[in-house]
Amino acid sequence: MVLYLKAILLAVVEGVTEFLPISSTGHLIIVDAFVRLTEDEAFNKAFMVVIQLPAILAVVAYFWKDLWPFTRSGAPRRDLFALWTKIIVAVVPALVLGKLLDDFLEAHLFAPVPVAIALIVGGVVLIALERIERTVKYESVAAIPMRTAVLIGFIQCLAMIPGTSRSAASIIGAMALGANRRAAAEFSFFLAIPTMFAATGYKLMQGGLDFTGERWALIGLGSAISFAVAYAVIAVFMGYIRARSFEPFGYYRITLGALVLAAAWMGWIAA
Repeated sequence: MVLYLKAILLAVVEGVTEFLPISSTGHLIIVDAFVRLTEDEAFNKAFMVVIQLPAILAVVAYFWKDLWPFTRSGAPRRDLFALWTKIIVAVVPALVLGKLLDDFLEAHLFAPVPVAIALIVGGVVLIALERIERTVKYESVAAIPMRTAVLIGFIQCLAMIPGTSRSAASIIGAMALGANRRAAAEFSFFLAIPTMFAATGYKLMQGGLDFTGERWALIGLGSAISFAVAYAVIAVFMGYIRARSFEPFGYYRITLGALVLAAAWMGWIAA
């Protein structure tokens, strides 16, 4: 029973944090420092990778009408083909740099203290971005041009540093380049689909999926909860950003990062 409760906790954390600008990977690393799912580190990593996929599918489900590039009659929707072209091109930098740097980053930065530092830095940037005067040039995802989409894709690569947050990096990048909050968040969500499918597939090919029946049950439970929670969070978040800023997420990141640094300093968790 305790094992399943741990799986539920990790799945809820993944679902809540995947699309908020607060770093799902960072949160999972922090939670893992306090609550180990199992003693098998390889399975723990595989579990946290696999439960990302249902969260990504939640984006597809929520934005299905905005993403499916065909009408009911089967006719192509040129605007959506253009959007998908921008998304696919924008994901290329992350695929290339992820392949080159993944092992190095995992060996040196996947620990609570580096995560805490990235959380704090990202929080400061979020707050600063909301307080400076910006010129909004793009009121919708469709209005974001190819060049800007590619630049957002490069900025997204900062999220390879755990604690940075893929959604925070792409949202900050999009807003800094002229998108309004809603367009920035939507583009971030859409960009997550190929990015996370590729990253998850790569991780699974590295680690494999040779598990017992009980461990597949844990993955199944975690996946179902991750999907449901992520879908709810997306719905709430899209309503939130219509009228409110990202500043509270910045303060949350700074507070959490400071608490993790304090816990490491006190010896409560490994640095």
